[in-house]
Amino acid sequence: MKKAGILNRHLAGALAELGHGDGVLVCDAGMPIPAGPRVVDLAFRAGVPSFAEVLGGLLAELVVEGATAARELRGPNRALLEGHFRDLDLVPHERLKELSAGARLVVRTGEARPYANVLLRCGVFF
Repeated sequence: MKKAGILNRHLAGALAELGHGDGVLVCDAGMPIPAGPRVVDLAFRAGVPSFAEVLGGLLAELVVEGATAARELRGPNRALLEGHFRDLDLVPHERLKELSAGARLVVRTGEARPYANVLLRCGVFF
């Protein structure tokens, strides 16, 4: 049994399968999920788990070389992303939805604030 890191077996397994350049969409409870990518749905109740909690856990385990979010994102979630990603790519929300169709993995949170979505691009550790 794992003693640290992401304990959810479905999410831990999906992360282990990712490679350089793969996309991971971390999304709020309302984001339309495209057909195709593997989905790990962590949403339990509105706000649980939060976007910030899930993003923090993922960033502790993934190498991320880039991130794309909706230009419409405001408030603490935007500050969170700008704090993590100096070169955060901002696109219209409709474009983010189009780009999410190419993700390899979708991680759905319980976040209930609008536009709390980010498409991460996996990097390599060497």
